[in-house]
Amino acid sequence: MAHSDIDQALAAAHGRFTESNPASHRQFEEQARYMPGANSRSVLFYAPFPLTIARGEGATLWDADGHRYADFIAEYTAGVYGHSAPEIREAVVGAMQGGINLTGHNLLEGRLARLICERFPQIEQLRFTNSGTEANLMALTAALHFTGRRKIVVFSGGYHGGVLGFGAKPSPTTVPFDFLVLPYNDTQTAREQIDKHGPEIAAVLLEPMQGASGCIPGRLEFLQALRESATRVGALLIFDEVMTSRLAPHGLANKLGIRSDLTTLGKYIGGGMSFGAFGGRADVMALFDPRTGPLAHSGTFNNNVLTMAAGHAGLTKLFTPEAAGALADRGDAMRTRLDALCAGEGVAMQFTGIGSLMNAHFVAGEVRSTDDLALVDARLRQLLFFHLLSEGIYTSPRGFVVLSLPLTDADIDRYVAAIGSFIGEYRALLPRAN
Repeated sequence: MAHSDIDQALAAAHGRFTESNPASHRQFEEQARYMPGANSRSVLFYAPFPLTIARGEGATLWDADGHRYADFIAEYTAGVYGHSAPEIREAVVGAMQGGINLTGHNLLEGRLARLICERFPQIEQLRFTNSGTEANLMALTAALHFTGRRKIVVFSGGYHGGVLGFGAKPSPTTVPFDFLVLPYNDTQTAREQIDKHGPEIAAVLLEPMQGASGCIPGRLEFLQALRESATRVGALLIFDEVMTSRLAPHGLANKLGIRSDLTTLGKYIGGGMSFGAFGGRADVMALFDPRTGPLAHSGTFNNNVLTMAAGHAGLTKLFTPEAAGALADRGDAMRTRLDALCAGEGVAMQFTGIGSLMNAHFVAGEVRSTDDLALVDARLRQLLFFHLLSEGIYTSPRGFVVLSLPLTDADIDRYVAAIGSFIGEYRALLPRAN
């Protein structure tokens, strides 16, 4: 199929989108006067302009033009509870009635800390932050001071927050630590390089499933090799479970049977509020004990009562370990249906992931790293995104799909049907399965 055919299809999709969303267009133009690109969060921008979301309820969103969507992105995994869950709302209002900024230890932070430590047994002690980005920065800082070393092993395609992103090398906004960037899921290279640089390595940081680069699961042998290699050279293994902690009752690493030295958390655990946490071995976390430790860890809102209350309510009343397991099962079943549909239609399209997180890719064969996605035509992802919007489904321009608790079986059926209609409409533009 000629290159121009995809361009023409995408231009037509843009035209229909622009015509259907004049209020969002006006909002974008007005906000662009005060924010570059009308934006404070790059992932939310897409051409020709992003929708302005006016409100949400359950798993439903409405935009500024009044269009209604089933929410299949759920705040990029933070929104597991949907929008305005009564249990979360009541917890937040109750906390506000007791005073918002209390300038001291409060009654709520200890119970959430205990709950998290009990849920994720590799976390013996923890400290709160305001985001997963901060949590990863603090975990790396702990590793540097605990080991007295400077080098940090990370992996191509890894994303650990706004200042910790990696392609083949660190992104331009990544903090200037001494990083060694290795290929994801390449067991042999990881062993060789960690052994080679062993005396210099403070930490090995990775997600057990890479999220932002396309829901690429870490192979068990690869993750086990990293645990063994880190132990052998005296480095700390840090699992970023900001996303993956939702993929099993007690987190993905626990399900896989691999115990990290430090774990970072964020997203949904704060009940939809700003949240992050880092924790793990008590001897490492003792660095931050103000009675004896050498490291200070500050943050005005680290223990804010709104997050502490919302997080506890969410984990105890809604996203219990049993609920996490059930949502993961629903996601696995949905992904199986989608892959069977794509295979049956004979197109090179698949959904990678684990549990309630998945990503659409226009490629055949196993996806083990971002290298396997290098030849995917990004315009096809855009076509899929705008097609789903036209079907009343709000998702991610990169094909990322996130399930939340309020989604119904009918919503999932609707998404699967929309993939079928997408293939039907654009079959001539899609790569064929071998």
